[in-house]
Amino acid sequence: MTVTSTSFQVRDGALPWPGLLALSCAAFTAVMTELLPAGLLPAMARPLGVAESRIGFLVTAYAAASFLAAFPVTAALRGLPRRPVLYGALLGFAVSDALVALSSSYPLTCAARLLAGATGGTLWAMLVGHAARMVPAERRGRAIAIVLAGITLALALGVPAGTALAGAVGWRAAFGALAGFAVLLAGWVRLRVPDFPGEPAHARVPLARVARRPGIRPVLSVTLFLLLGHQVMYTYAAPFAEHAGFGRTGLLLAVFGGATVAGIWVAGVLADRRLRGTLLAALALLAGVLAALGPAAVVHPLLLGAVALWGVAFGGAPTLIQTALVDASGPADADVATSLQTTVYNAGIAAGSLTGGVALDTLGAGALPWTALPPVLLALTTVAVGRRHAFPSARRAVAREAGTSAGPVPVAVARVAGDHDARRSVADGEGR
Repeated sequence: MTVTSTSFQVRDGALPWPGLLALSCAAFTAVMTELLPAGLLPAMARPLGVAESRIGFLVTAYAAASFLAAFPVTAALRGLPRRPVLYGALLGFAVSDALVALSSSYPLTCAARLLAGATGGTLWAMLVGHAARMVPAERRGRAIAIVLAGITLALALGVPAGTALAGAVGWRAAFGALAGFAVLLAGWVRLRVPDFPGEPAHARVPLARVARRPGIRPVLSVTLFLLLGHQVMYTYAAPFAEHAGFGRTGLLLAVFGGATVAGIWVAGVLADRRLRGTLLAALALLAGVLAALGPAAVVHPLLLGAVALWGVAFGGAPTLIQTALVDASGPADADVATSLQTTVYNAGIAAGSLTGGVALDTLGAGALPWTALPPVLLALTTVAVGRRHAFPSARRAVAREAGTSAGPVPVAVARVAGDHDARRSVADGEGR
């Protein structure tokens, strides 16, 4: 059944700001829920009767549940209308954060964090695809940048503000406030974010076929390599700063977080017009920064400048990569593709943290930039050679939706949300 155009929220070239901002706040809430315990280790350890390291495991529990749940939960929910799943995930965050606020039991707190992680894996698998279906293809990159700006705001402002609030009124009140915000946000999503139908069973493209589409695997590879390299440095920023004789790790992280705002702004401006070139430039800049950090970190102005450029490069990369992923999968299958990326993203975080820890223990903090550089170079190389399907010079999905000729189109971009049978027939053709 024909439901409505993917661009029905756009009027006279304007973006559907209320809905996109609600999705951006959802991203903000997910990052806040994930990372807030990291800033509250001593405060939470004493009331729960455990060591600080076990409070740190609450972040690990979230990431592990997100890693394990993203793909199977997204697959199980494919048939449901999209908007109820979105605000249902936000209500899941509200329940989890409320349990953490009220719990005096460490096992119960861990269970609440596992619920939050599973909820987060589901939410991350949906946000980008939902934003992509709210706008025409030529506005897709900007819409995704707006949604992902919630991550940057959470890292640069939200987590520090939440930690400060916890210091002033207690960590339980901070989690309670986060739960209340999630409830209000669920109402906002219910009122202002458009709904899209789920996929009936007979019209679903098999999950393995989505994964095999031209361009999907290179985009996922770039995600893995980039996160691996980034996390080697980011996880161990404190020992690297100490190695460089710069004792203000908080300042370094603040510079990085502030610079990511500039990066995501640049990506939002250029993703729809120069996706390939902008991503190549961002990865080349990141590789150059890592090469410079090795010999130049002891010069503190150069260290701060390099960290700022690192923030700009990394801040814009997720928008560019996820725009390429949606182009490769098509908006109607973006939830499935993004669930794969969520799994790969968390795998990159885990692998980067592990690799960086091994390098730190065996070679010392000075080896961290050189350890991070090879995977970033692999990401750069993958984009450079992925000209045909994953990172084409001209975004074929945009040309297809605009009705222009741009040669063979490797993905199906649904013009009508809910037109699953038509999309299925195109996908079947591409598999032959």
